[in-house]
Amino acid sequence: MSEVAQKVQPLDWQRMFIGDTDALFLLEIALRTSIIFLWLLFLLRVTGKRGLAQLSPLELAIVIGLGSAAGDPMFYPEVPLLHAMLVLALVVGLQRLLAHFVIHNETIETFVEGTPVELVRDGVMLHRGLERAKLSREDLFESLRAEHVRQLGQVQRAYFEQDGHLSVFLYPDGKAPPGLPVVPPWDLELPAPASPGHPGPLACLNCGRVQEAAGTCACGEHHWVAATTDPLA
Repeated sequence: MSEVAQKVQPLDWQRMFIGDTDALFLLEIALRTSIIFLWLLFLLRVTGKRGLAQLSPLELAIVIGLGSAAGDPMFYPEVPLLHAMLVLALVVGLQRLLAHFVIHNETIETFVEGTPVELVRDGVMLHRGLERAKLSREDLFESLRAEHVRQLGQVQRAYFEQDGHLSVFLYPDGKAPPGLPVVPPWDLELPAPASPGHPGPLACLNCGRVQEAAGTCACGEHHWVAATTDPLA
C-alpha cells in the first residue's frame, strides 16, 4: 500500500468535496480554467481546420476540457469533487458565453470558427488558398477524386469550409472545359508531359491553368501536359 493510500480516510466528505485547501483556492481554479480554456482554443485555431474533422475549434476545446476535468477526480482521492465540478461548470459556462458571442459578433465568429478558403476557381488551383488551408496539392486532388472529379476543368469553385470539409461546385455535365487531370493519382502515374507542337489546349502542371500554346504560365512555371476532358477515356 502506498503512503498516500494509507492516509486516505474512506468516505471523508470534506476531503471528497472541499479538500484541505483554502476557500480562496476556488477562485484560483476559476482563473486557471479560464486561462487554459482560452489558450486551448487559441492553439486549436493555430493548428488549422484539417485536424478538426467535423468539430469546430470551440467544440473540440470543450470536449478536451470536459474530458480532462472529469477524469482526475474519478480515481485521484486527493482531487476534491467540488474542484472538478467547478472546472466542469466553468468550461460549459465559457462555451455557452463564447457561443453567444459567436452568434452575435462576426469578428469573434471569424476568430473562433475561421472562414472558408477558396482553393479552385474555374479549373485553376489557388496556391495561396492551399497555403492558408495548410493543404498540399495531393490533399486537394484526393478530396476532388472523392467527389468524382477527373480533371480540374470540371471544377468551377472549390472551398475549404470552416469544419474542415471541401465543398465542390462543378460545371453541368457536358459543359466542362478540358483541364489538368487528377486521375489516376499522381503517386501512381504522373501525367505525360506535352510533346513539342502538341495540337490542342495545354494545362499547367503547377496550377492547372489552360492555354493554347506552351510558354511561361501566369504562375511562373513552364511545365505543361495535355488538357483533357476525361483522362480515363
